[in-house]
Amino acid sequence: MVMCGILIPDFHKRILFSDEAHFWLNGYVNQQNYRIWSEANPQVYVETPLHPEKLAVWCALWAGGIIGPYFFKNDEGHNVTVNGDRYRAMITNFFIPELNNHDVQELWFQQDGATCHTARATIN
Repeated sequence: MVMCGILIPDFHKRILFSDEAHFWLNGYVNQQNYRIWSEANPQVYVETPLHPEKLAVWCALWAGGIIGPYFFKNDEGHNVTVNGDRYRAMITNFFIPELNNHDVQELWFQQDGATCHTARATIN
């Protein structure tokens, strides 16, 4: 791969892909985020409570392996949603120490455009 006129050997081995996902604990699957391929059109309806309990999980994948999963929980151990403060705490207290266990010289960290990723404090 050539970046800014500089050849970066094994660039594909230096990209770390990361993301969060929400898992509903009552079995509900958000079909907007998942694709089901089938020859028949499944007409399945699942009744769900207005605010079902869910679990937010972060994980990263790269040529060096998998880092995670990380489960977002508060100090009392209850499942919580991801916000900027919690995301930065995960990066500082979990991701960086895990990454330090690997021989990493240069890494490209990929994130999507979620607010917790693009907040000024996170970018800093």
